[in-house]
Amino acid sequence: MRGLKIGALLCAGFLIPAWAAPTGKLETPPLITTPEATPAVVPSTPAQPDIRQSGFVYCVSGVVDSFNPQIANGGVMIDTIAAQLYDRLLDVDPYSYRLIPELAERWESLNNGATYRFHLRKGVSFQTTEWFTPTRTMNADDVVFSFSRIFNAEAPYHMVNGGHYPYFDSMQFSDSVKSIRKVNDYTVDIELHNADASFLWHLATHYAPVLSAEYANNLTRTGMQERIDRQPVGTGPFLLNEYHPGQFVRLYRNKGYWRGSPKMQQVVIDLGAGGTGRLSKLLTGECDVLAYPAASQLSILRDDPRLRISLRTGMNVAYLAFNTGKAPFNDRRVRHAIALAINNPRLMQSIYYGTAETASSILPRTSWAYDNESEITEYNVEKSKQLLKEAGVNNLRLHLWVPTASQAYNPSPLKMAELLQADLAKVNIKVTIVPVDGRFQELRLSDDAHDLTLTGWATDSNDPDSFFRPLLSCAGIDSQTNYALWCNQEFDQLLSKGVTSQDLSMRIETYTKAQKILAEELPVLPLASSLRIQAYRYDIKGLVLSPLGNVSFAGVYREKSETNNK
Repeated sequence: MRGLKIGALLCAGFLIPAWAAPTGKLETPPLITTPEATPAVVPSTPAQPDIRQSGFVYCVSGVVDSFNPQIANGGVMIDTIAAQLYDRLLDVDPYSYRLIPELAERWESLNNGATYRFHLRKGVSFQTTEWFTPTRTMNADDVVFSFSRIFNAEAPYHMVNGGHYPYFDSMQFSDSVKSIRKVNDYTVDIELHNADASFLWHLATHYAPVLSAEYANNLTRTGMQERIDRQPVGTGPFLLNEYHPGQFVRLYRNKGYWRGSPKMQQVVIDLGAGGTGRLSKLLTGECDVLAYPAASQLSILRDDPRLRISLRTGMNVAYLAFNTGKAPFNDRRVRHAIALAINNPRLMQSIYYGTAETASSILPRTSWAYDNESEITEYNVEKSKQLLKEAGVNNLRLHLWVPTASQAYNPSPLKMAELLQADLAKVNIKVTIVPVDGRFQELRLSDDAHDLTLTGWATDSNDPDSFFRPLLSCAGIDSQTNYALWCNQEFDQLLSKGVTSQDLSMRIETYTKAQKILAEELPVLPLASSLRIQAYRYDIKGLVLSPLGNVSFAGVYREKSETNNK
């Protein structure tokens, strides 16, 4: 076996992926390879059932830094894995966009919207894993623990693994939540300092899972609290079995799932290929589902009778962020000049192939707060040059940071970066492209190393606050979700006004004013809002594509082998 790359085995003369290698009995999962450990070739043991009989392979590009969405900053954990491992108090119906019950059977608003009372579902079991066996079902203690960890700086687990909760930190939720109180074993009150019309929507995102307080207590007794984010325990349909960084995640079915046992015994999330490599895997059958295929590949996918394609309008936006914390982007004339130099129609044609629309606001058009009077920035090279001249700027040398993985909002970020580079060269701006991985980007974008960042945002919330506050609020700078490093007090005041009002028309008016400030100041340049796309093998059934993010795989099955999974 020497000389083989980790992630593949040489078997009978053929190179096969590591996830297809035998790992022993399927129903007796081994401990995972933890994120900080060195992945190893899986030893030769009695063969497990073939993946095509016992499960399916989901291919997606990305990096997994943690198995707790509370501390995640988007990416594969939120888009794909969280819905498999965990449940939330509330969910969002993928068709009606309405809040629906999940672990909370029902809820009510008290004190004019300043307190929310949640009545919990009974009989919900936590997962039994190699590292934890629960002795009770989910109750109010688990809900209080889960959210106290995020919102209460004095909570025992708040500082475990860094004490950063990017999504909620950007919302300033620690300042918003007054108390979290257990009323009885199945009732919890969350009291806010002020009414917040967006609060329930934030609890319905995948950033807000319910964790096991009993598991946390066990870890505390053994002094291994940090494992709570690496060896997950949730109430979701699948539990973590195996993880090899940069290669794959293997999930096994949670037989005790409160909604009924998932139809497939296992799911493999293949992280190991990008670009055309993932397409090849789908065409050869190594992948059963391909997340976020490049729009340029759609004609190939449509012509293959073995494949199916799902498309849905998405709550997402791709945008270019200017580092407003330093020259020359502390001058809004320069920001507008860059916007005028970008040929957006060419981006639509070369990157999205008809699967997106040019964005005129940081909010997608499907948002109820979208300003219909927003105008798309024109493409005008001469006007761009004139603005740069007025700002006293010439021969700029800039660094453009670009994530390498395809996302729901941008299937080909590096190719888009090259197009932007060519556009800006026409106004005498030389751009150096800096490809970065997700975690590296998060750690470095808070300093002055970058000038421009090509990024985006996708959310599983239909509330506009889920776009505005993480991406553009002053608090978003510290949480490293505001890549523009832009802080505007007037804008922040509008955001606060928007969430405290219970009047929808008042909220729309407030957010319209906020969008007009963004159009004038232009800390970020919205580029595109794209359709969500998934391609999958013809025999995969029950796969739901949501505009608000991925959903549970519990109902997915393979038509030809369904009888083998009972």
